[in-house]
Amino acid sequence: MQTVDKIYINGEFVTPHGTETFELLSPVNRKLLGKVILADATDAQRAIAAAKEAFASFRFTTREERIEYLERIAKAVSFHKQELIDVMVLEYGAPQQFATASFLNAVGAIRANISLLQEYSFSRKIGTSTVIQTPVGVAGIITPWNASNSFICSKLSTAIAAGCTAVIKPSEFSALQTQVISQCLHEAGLPKGVVNIVTGLGTVVGEEITLHPDVAKISFTGSTATGKTIAKNAAETMKRITLELGGKSPNIILNDADLPDVIKLSVTAAFMNSGQACIAASRLLVPEERLEEIKPLLREAVSQFKVGDPRNSDTSIGPLLNEKQYNKVQDYIRSGMEEGAEILTGGLGKPEGLEDGNFVKPTVFIHVSNTMRIAREEIFGPVLSVITYRNEEEAVSIANDTKYGLAAYIQGRDAEKAKGIAARIDAGRVSVNSLSHDPNVPFGGFKQSGIGREYGVYGLESYLEPKAILE
Repeated sequence: MQTVDKIYINGEFVTPHGTETFELLSPVNRKLLGKVILADATDAQRAIAAAKEAFASFRFTTREERIEYLERIAKAVSFHKQELIDVMVLEYGAPQQFATASFLNAVGAIRANISLLQEYSFSRKIGTSTVIQTPVGVAGIITPWNASNSFICSKLSTAIAAGCTAVIKPSEFSALQTQVISQCLHEAGLPKGVVNIVTGLGTVVGEEITLHPDVAKISFTGSTATGKTIAKNAAETMKRITLELGGKSPNIILNDADLPDVIKLSVTAAFMNSGQACIAASRLLVPEERLEEIKPLLREAVSQFKVGDPRNSDTSIGPLLNEKQYNKVQDYIRSGMEEGAEILTGGLGKPEGLEDGNFVKPTVFIHVSNTMRIAREEIFGPVLSVITYRNEEEAVSIANDTKYGLAAYIQGRDAEKAKGIAARIDAGRVSVNSLSHDPNVPFGGFKQSGIGREYGVYGLESYLEPKAILE
């Protein structure tokens, strides 16, 4: 059993002022993995003070200096590759393949910010005036548990590229992962106070960060409900905010699609990270006249997704984070049945032989109406709702009939036609015939999926304030 009893403030691992402990339970068998001593408001204040002091000089660092710092971080993170993957699998049950992809995304985000920084112009002429981009200040970075270190690396590397210092509040469920990434950042040897990491509760540490007047910006990834609270708190001191929130992503299969290929991709899109992904394609929209063709293909595709120990390389779906999340997903499955949807595969309960952990049967519903709870609310588990449409106009209408707008997927043989439909979908990212990720283009949501964008120029400029110098 591991005990995490240090936080990272002003370049040092220090004992937290907070004394409350939080137990970390294995999602595979619910046995105790370790404990973390949680930071409190006093620890958050110390971290903010360190970041504020460091910002006074860090804001004036050169492009070359910031590139060097990011290179050091990328090197340290890459050096600890296997450790970062293993602890992600251990702590919340991410399948090996997803944990590896998450690591690659972490390093890729840092590298993308290095490339961006090499070419980005912090100054431009407009008429006789000059507009310069200046770092906004201390950034409060609040990350979720489902890809903790990837989010830390992407958000932090963007803040550093802009010349900001940071106070990071990772999820308490990610304490073991945070311990490893903190060591990586320490080894990178950044100036003291540039990076500070305080693991604590959102209602304690998170609230202090979002209300503190010395924090100029908040970057948060998590639930829409929490995002709304953060937005209210941030408004007290007019903080700049970037909120990447929930999703209920549609995946439209067009009538000309090659069904055997796209169905497998569709199941992958729905069940990525065991369904615990904000961009999971949890609504599958299919032509009404092709449903009977699609049903056996879905059964076959789901059967190929092995549920089991996430340490095994052939496991596609691991356990859910904790018992609370397991029960929540069971409630959604029950709700779908009660509202009249039909289970094609899966259902209530745990897969045979996996009764000790938080394992869910990967479940596909057919005959789903877009008004049902399973089609409207973010489930965060391996549950897919199949919704039929009669024509493309109706498909677009159903896809957009949601309070969310984070991601969407379109699949069809005619790529130009698919891209035309993609342009009509209300979502921050629409993938056509792929599940690709590009750290150079903006990521964020329409409607209640968030405010602002991350990655690339759009992400960098969310940490910058334009200043006009008139002549």
